Amino acid sequence: MRVVLTWRDKAEHCINDIAFKPDGTQLILAAGDRLLVYDTSDGTLLQPLKGHKDTVYCVAYAKDGKRFASGSADKSVIIWTSKLEGILKYTHNDSIQCVSYNPVTHQLASCSSSDFGLWSPEQKSVSKDKSSSKIICCSWTNDGQYLALGLFNGIISIRNKNGEEKVKIERPGGSLSPIWSICWNPSREEHNDILAVADWGQKLSFYQLSGKQIGKDRVLNFDPCCISYFTKGEYILLGGSDKQASLFTKDGVRLGTVGEQNSWVWTCRVKPDSNYVVVGCQDGTISFYQLIFSTVHGLYKDRYAYRDSMTDVIVQHLITEQKVRIKCKELVKKIAIYRNRLAIQLPEKILIYELYSEDSSDMHYRVKERIVKKFECNLLVVCASHIILCQEKRLQCLSFSGVKEREWQMESLIRYIKVIGGPPGREGLLVGLKNGQILKIFVDNLFAIVLLKQATAVRCLDMSASRKKLAVVDENDTCLVYDIHTKELLFQEPNANSVAWNTQCEDMLCFSGGGYLNIKASTFPVHRQKLQGFVVGYNGSKIFCLHVFSISAVEVPQSAPMYQYLDRKMFKEAYQIACLGVTDTDWRELAMEALEGLDFETAKKAFIRVQDLRYLELISSIEERKKRGETNNDLFLADVFSYQGKFHEAAKLYKRSGHENLALEMYTDLRMFECAKDFLGSGDPKETKMLITKQADWARNIKEPKAAVEMYISAGEHVKAIEICGDHGWVDTLIDIARKLDKAEREPLMLCATYLKKLDSPGYAAETYLKMGDLKSLVQLHVETQCWDEAFALGEKHPEFKDDIYVPYAQWLAENDRFEEAQQAFHKAGRQREAVQVLEQLTDNAVAESRFNDAAYYYWMLSMQCLDIAQADPAQKDVMLGKFHHFQRLAELYHGYHAIHRHTEDPFSVHGPETLFNISRFLLHSLPKDTPSGISKVKILFTLAKQSKALGAYRLARHAYDKLRGLYIPARFQKSIELGTLTIRAKPFHDSEELVPLCYRCSTNNPLLNNLGNVCINCRQPFIFSASSYDVLHLVEFCLEEGITDEEAISLIDLEAPRPKREDRQQETINNSSQILQLVETKDSMGDEDPFTAKLSFEMFHSEDYELLVLQHGCCPYCRRRKDDPGP
Repeated sequence: MRVVLTWRDKAEHCINDIAFKPDGTQLILAAGDRLLVYDTSDGTLLQPLKGHKDTVYCVAYAKDGKRFASGSADKSVIIWTSKLEGILKYTHNDSIQCVSYNPVTHQLASCSSSDFGLWSPEQKSVSKDKSSSKIICCSWTNDGQYLALGLFNGIISIRNKNGEEKVKIERPGGSLSPIWSICWNPSREEHNDILAVADWGQKLSFYQLSGKQIGKDRVLNFDPCCISYFTKGEYILLGGSDKQASLFTKDGVRLGTVGEQNSWVWTCRVKPDSNYVVVGCQDGTISFYQLIFSTVHGLYKDRYAYRDSMTDVIVQHLITEQKVRIKCKELVKKIAIYRNRLAIQLPEKILIYELYSEDSSDMHYRVKERIVKKFECNLLVVCASHIILCQEKRLQCLSFSGVKEREWQMESLIRYIKVIGGPPGREGLLVGLKNGQILKIFVDNLFAIVLLKQATAVRCLDMSASRKKLAVVDENDTCLVYDIHTKELLFQEPNANSVAWNTQCEDMLCFSGGGYLNIKASTFPVHRQKLQGFVVGYNGSKIFCLHVFSISAVEVPQSAPMYQYLDRKMFKEAYQIACLGVTDTDWRELAMEALEGLDFETAKKAFIRVQDLRYLELISSIEERKKRGETNNDLFLADVFSYQGKFHEAAKLYKRSGHENLALEMYTDLRMFECAKDFLGSGDPKETKMLITKQADWARNIKEPKAAVEMYISAGEHVKAIEICGDHGWVDTLIDIARKLDKAEREPLMLCATYLKKLDSPGYAAETYLKMGDLKSLVQLHVETQCWDEAFALGEKHPEFKDDIYVPYAQWLAENDRFEEAQQAFHKAGRQREAVQVLEQLTDNAVAESRFNDAAYYYWMLSMQCLDIAQADPAQKDVMLGKFHHFQRLAELYHGYHAIHRHTEDPFSVHGPETLFNISRFLLHSLPKDTPSGISKVKILFTLAKQSKALGAYRLARHAYDKLRGLYIPARFQKSIELGTLTIRAKPFHDSEELVPLCYRCSTNNPLLNNLGNVCINCRQPFIFSASSYDVLHLVEFCLEEGITDEEAISLIDLEAPRPKREDRQQETINNSSQILQLVETKDSMGDEDPFTAKLSFEMFHSEDYELLVLQHGCCPYCRRRKDDPGP
């Protein structure tokens, strides 16, 4: 570290405090009862400011640079603008000791001997708080949340921005150690706020915001008067009774003296964002210094060690970018690194470190030896077992234990020294002197070897990897390269400040100077590119450059020297240069040049680099051919030209070597058909046809399908033409091809039809199938396109395709939720099993969804399906008839239960009380032991009880309510049933006689609740119910007389009964006001009509009810057959 005095001035009074303007352009000093404003650039006094009546003790500038404040012994604080105008003044009860601006809110803290105040531009008054002791110093945290106060009694009080005390720190010395200066570290990188404290117990301490001390107290041996951090918080400036300003690390390690003075240093400050400091003394001296931090570093190959924060050493691996920090906690003066050794010189000792392992990427160092002795040296070098100290003309070799083993005295000042390697303990040193002499010294030899002597002083040296050449940079910025053995000057280049040989290539070096990097290969011209800094190493394609205080690895392509070698057809040398680092394009160029030069070994290596398998296969094939004895270089070169795209040159070489067939094959493979025809001239027609075929293939591959189709058709390749048309959707072309083809060509016709079907042209596909006579494919086409009418028409003509049509039709209907039609289609197709499965599934769904009317219909259809099967298959007749009766019974039950369900679930009922009453009785008498799914006995009994009560069948209602008590009642019926059970008790214990059913065979009155079911209790005649009102119909079963067959009986029943002619007569009624004609029907005309209607549904209706229901629903309410549907 060097200290340079920039300017100095002297005031009449003691300098009590200093403040920089945030931009660093101005300096405010508190001297006597005035403020002095200086220009920091040259020390010009800009203006003295008068406003106080007594000594000004303190001054502080706001972070935003808009205002600053001063405090005086006259108990007042003055706020000044950046234009040096006073705008506000307020007072305390005692003299002002210190002032400080909040860095965030710009709130001003002013502290006096007895209190402190907080003022902000938004406030009209100043809030003040008492202090238990005299406040000497104060400082805000970076975030502006807390204010630290240093008191005369040795206490540090940390308060929030409202003035409330949060933390109290008591120093061990108490009132004997007044807190004279404090400052928070301004670094944003620190995780915690750190407070530096300097007290007159002659100690420097550090605390966290919580009050916890960091480390131990640092003894100063003088009374500190001021403490100040650098802008980034890495260093501390401290001044006091020792009459000098000292530089410390942020951890309190003393680094050196900034400037010695003639009196106490009362204040010192650091210029914002710079390395300039100002020191103010008791005698009024103002000194402005610049601190210059020199670079302390060492380099060996890809390891770079440098000093950081003056007390730390960072070792950086330039290739992997790994870094390791070594904390020395003392000023680092010199650094040297060599292989696995690292030497660090501290003020009183030298530390030698070694790597933990021999791994080239290992970055862990440990202390190997300590030489506890103070040394003075200009340069430091470390070897495997020694350290070399250089002091002007003298070199000393010391062992790691500190024993001096040998010493060399030079003729002139030593300007440069470098370890150039060697066995451990016998390393060689390259030394350059000011008189131009260059020597080689071995650490185990007393005698230095003079390599050469030149007229100018040496600035930089480096030796080539083979120790055959020496590069020197002299004081005239000239790079000179010598042959070590002959001492001959090989060449020299101007504008050089440093030089380095490439460690991987003997003939390459680089040197820097004038803002440029120069790369020189062999004796070729220099390649130049821009680069800032000094070259310190050259390894492969990486150049290590030192710029300011940091070193970086710059990747430099070696393209220029490689092309210089290529121009001279020096392929092997060019390959060596390329291995150092060139682009893929450069590798490819090297490979091509070597290939054309028939240097297959170099070309192969280069193509491997770019992973070009195509050319590697070519080289491999040429090498195999050479092994077999081929020596025709023209043929080899022709192959190379053909691979490179130089086809005409290749064809000429093929022809010259007598291989015209290879030229023809090359042209056809490349689709250069015109060139091939020109090459052939008037050749064989077969070869011409082959060329046309290949040309068609090529047209297809290059996305020229129309041309390819025409060529294929002309060549008779119809299948390929059809494939192209189909892939591109050219329907018209496909139709033309199909119509032109003969019907015997089934394969292309079938392919045409397939593509037409795929392209949504079923009509043309059908035309093609008809041309082929493939009816099965035609049926399949109609089914796939869902052209059912055409399919049915074809099925009528060809019954053998019936299954192929109706089964997919039924499946399509089922997929489109047309299940009833699907069932009929399955039935027509003879798939009875699938038809029954559809009906069973529909029935289960209807019951699950409480669509009991639909369930009844589906069960009826199931029964009719079973009846059809019984008629068609005598073997299953008995089983199917049993199922027929079972499904008929279920259909009746669900048909009746539909009304009960709607009555209990819907708010309005479409059925009258008598109908519901009859249905409930019918269901109770008809239900089997296992109640069918979905039918609720609770709802039936509840409906029966409710309607019985309404119609006067109180006894039956009572019985129904009693039955309900034994069943599980849903919550929504619970209240109604309980109420009905209670109210029925108040009714008579008998039923209305009008409701009692009569048997029309034996005229017996049957009870309303019949244990035998729906039969007469006397004659056991089954009752026949109306399927609408469920009244007992006036029908009686009769038996046929002997001799009358079933068929005769059915024909007699089907005969229409003779009806008497209807006689109408007019009746005239005359009254006082009008005359009315009325058409009166005779009693006979109505009495002979059949009062019942029987339908195919096997259910009976009253004719009037049936006609009304047909009008309402448009079909039979039971079997849903349309009125206009033809009967069976």
